[in-house]
Amino acid sequence: MTNYQQHPASFKDPSGFIYEAEGNLYRQVNQSYAAAYDQLMSSGLYQKLTGKKQLIGHREVAAPHPVTADHYKTLLPEVVPFISYPYEWSFEQLRDAALLTLQIMRTALDHGMILKDATPFNIQFVAGRPVFIDTLSFEPYVPSEPWVAYRQFCQCFLFPLYLEHYLKKDVQKILSVYIEGVPVDVTARLLPWKSNLNLGVWLHVYLQNTVQRGARKPATHTVQFQKKKLLDLLSHLESILQRFPGERTYKTTWNNYYDDSILSQEYLQAKEIIFNRFIGQLSVRNALDLGANDGYFSKLLAAQGIPVIASDVDGQCISRLYREVRKKNITNLLPLILDVANPSPAIGFHNRERAAFFSRLQTDLVLALALVHHLVIGKNIPLDLLADWFRDIAPVLIIEFVPREDEKVQQMLASRQDVFQQYTRPVFEDTFSRHFTITAVEPVPGTHRLLYLMRRKN
Repeated sequence: MTNYQQHPASFKDPSGFIYEAEGNLYRQVNQSYAAAYDQLMSSGLYQKLTGKKQLIGHREVAAPHPVTADHYKTLLPEVVPFISYPYEWSFEQLRDAALLTLQIMRTALDHGMILKDATPFNIQFVAGRPVFIDTLSFEPYVPSEPWVAYRQFCQCFLFPLYLEHYLKKDVQKILSVYIEGVPVDVTARLLPWKSNLNLGVWLHVYLQNTVQRGARKPATHTVQFQKKKLLDLLSHLESILQRFPGERTYKTTWNNYYDDSILSQEYLQAKEIIFNRFIGQLSVRNALDLGANDGYFSKLLAAQGIPVIASDVDGQCISRLYREVRKKNITNLLPLILDVANPSPAIGFHNRERAAFFSRLQTDLVLALALVHHLVIGKNIPLDLLADWFRDIAPVLIIEFVPREDEKVQQMLASRQDVFQQYTRPVFEDTFSRHFTITAVEPVPGTHRLLYLMRRKN
């Protein structure tokens, strides 16, 4: 039997599991799911969803390595370029993933099936759009039974969206703590009083919370469900999601960085010329842009056909970039929320269920433009630790050094004790030269800033 490694996140569903063998990811379908899988494939549901690019496709393959005795089928799914998690998504990304879940529910009902779970971990962003990836989430629909995944949908999708909508704060980190979704009682306590005036909040949060508190009492009657009730529920959830503002305007630290800062369009254009000159010297298959803000330089890479992950700590910046990706159909740019000083860790069972961000990443090129001073001065991370870290993640590095003379650095130092005497160009170059060969350095005209192209030493 071929050696295989079961995916550490694929252990909860008795219908089957994902495993790796011979360098490929496979999905085993177990005998317990055979009837449901056959209905998925014969009913036309699979063809409908994959045709609309709402479900990841797969091929049934002969199984030279059925890995358990209850094997029924072996599937070879299409490859997802990068696995991201809901706590790395913007508000709009989570909302679009929720809407996709409801759209798939409607299509499944038309084919006599239903989703047995409704977690955002069943969705990935591919070519700028959300796509469902769990082929084994479908089961035959029984009209007399309620949607078993309704509470999960609320906890994983609706409640985080309500919290961010009303609190006007990025709440993605909450989803890395509540990996199964934000509980209804927590949501009810966090929402402000004015949310009571919203019918959707009252029905799906406060009423559900009341019902859950009373669930300990034995039921006195059985509620009969009908398909119309389920369709009405889906319609109401869709209307809530669609009524969320398409562009939220609350102010954050970085969401108007280029508009309100001292940095001019002339600065960006001058840096772009140098940046393009550096890129012209490279052969890049994929890239990561750290501190991407509105994705100015990520979009330059994407326009050259280079797949790029654009990351920023500010959810508003990522939301704005995602809207542009969606509007312009930019298929090779993935915007994600990432705090460089506190990136997504390994979480879940055995700390292996959800992998850390940088353990999922393989990239040829890392961009760190106008970022280092925020990490050194804003986060108190020494230059030598930064250089060590960049060595670990960046075969090629395009990095900007913003010296002490820069107005932005002076603004940062004005509000704190200056203990950063080692933050100088010579120290920066000496520190990074321990791990990288500096192949080019150019000053950005009209500023004190410098752009470096570096290659990791073997």
